[in-house]
Amino acid sequence: QVQLVESGGGLVQPGGSLRVSCAASGFTFSMYYMAWYRQGPGNQRDRVAGISSGGRTTYADSVKGRFTISRDNAKNTVYLQMNSLKPEDTSVYYCYVWLARDYWGQGTQVTVSS
Repeated sequence: QVQLVESGGGLVQPGGSLRVSCAASGFTFSMYYMAWYRQGPGNQRDRVAGISSGGRTTYADSVKGRFTISRDNAKNTVYLQMNSLKPEDTSVYYCYVWLARDYWGQGTQVTVSS
């Protein structure tokens, strides 16, 4: 079955960096578009970044120039490198793939605070 397992969240100070990872299984990872979403308290879940099977990337305006999405098809893993973090980046970050329906990971909490 399809599984998406996020890791790497935590507490970081404003201006700091963090990398979150998503290990995927149960499907041919290299063939599919992958994305990261985030959801803060009381907010809707918004797409942060996406990467196509060919490596083309897209970003939300709020994170452009600060976040980088990448994938390692040999490891079936997608990453989100987050730099220059701001308190408003505090959210639960979710990995996402669409395979005839939505699949989500369990989420990893990222807290940006001094």
